[in-house]
Amino acid sequence: MAIFTVVAGARPNFMKIAPIIHAFQKKQAEGKDLHFRLVHTGQHYDKKMSGDFFEQLNIPEPNANLGGGGGTQAEQTAAIMIAFEKELMENRPDLVIVVGDVTSTLACSIAAKKLQVDVAHVEGGIRSGDLSMPEEINRMVTDSITDHFFTTSEIANTNLRKAGVPEEKIHFVGNTMIDTLKAQMPRFKKPEGEIFDHLEPKNYFVMTMHRPANVDQENSLKAMIDAILAGTGGLPIVFPVHPRTAKNLQNLGINAPNLHLVEPLGYLEFNYLVKNAKGVITDSGGVTEETSVMNVPCVTLRDNTERAETIHLGTNELVGTDPKKLKPYLDKIMAGEWKQYQGIPLWDGKTAERIVDILESQYA
Repeated sequence: MAIFTVVAGARPNFMKIAPIIHAFQKKQAEGKDLHFRLVHTGQHYDKKMSGDFFEQLNIPEPNANLGGGGGTQAEQTAAIMIAFEKELMENRPDLVIVVGDVTSTLACSIAAKKLQVDVAHVEGGIRSGDLSMPEEINRMVTDSITDHFFTTSEIANTNLRKAGVPEEKIHFVGNTMIDTLKAQMPRFKKPEGEIFDHLEPKNYFVMTMHRPANVDQENSLKAMIDAILAGTGGLPIVFPVHPRTAKNLQNLGINAPNLHLVEPLGYLEFNYLVKNAKGVITDSGGVTEETSVMNVPCVTLRDNTERAETIHLGTNELVGTDPKKLKPYLDKIMAGEWKQYQGIPLWDGKTAERIVDILESQYA
């Protein structure tokens, strides 16, 4: 009998663990002696940021919720580590599976290794090279103590090899977030609300911003939104507002009838909007993966990216955080002259099956 603890903490994690959970369930239905325990660290505790995802992605209720949300980075990391250590001592698995690059990924991998429990990192090896990003610290520390690396690209494999990771620990499997995207695409649904009733397919933009470099300084946030408004020809812009950004937007006094600030959306609703958008403007890494596979133009308001394959083979372009550089990219989208998705190896919807097959061979 093999026992695996699967960790999820923040919104991006849920899309990544859902297909892994489903792959475990499929093995169990086949009579395989594989067992998993789902632990929600509570890093995102708002229902829209967390609860809806369990329902929409058909993820079972967690076996444990650690309630580790709130506080500073250090406070949150410490709270999750303390609670997860207790969870592991009471329910010791053969392996802990962490995904992505959030605080929970770092905290739970450290707690596991200190108790001499193996760790698998789904999405191991990706790097932005930017140590000002908390996520980069999380990736580097997690990868320094991981036992199994499940990677999304050859770029990630190269990063790990350069760091001295033995070849037998690197498993190039693809991207579980794309598993979820492909599985859920037939279920995408238009969000409820009058704003959404008036959107015409391929005739509006979707925007997301939450990174400190873009939203923490009111002047730079206003300059970026002004540049976006100027470059999108008066088309509707739907902006699901992250809690961090909402606070800063209140003081800006931007009055644009085509800029629609909306509450955070569920997975099925958000990706319905993305799939039908003329273009997406974002500072999120995960959104660039989804836009690429759905062949939707995407501009990233960052100076670096840990997902370079979305630029080389996808529909993403790295614009930076200077609003003055945005116009030529938006002009290309408006003119319908954007590059097309070229196909990224192993982003085929079968990544989780490959992961669970490997885990079964190693631990069952």
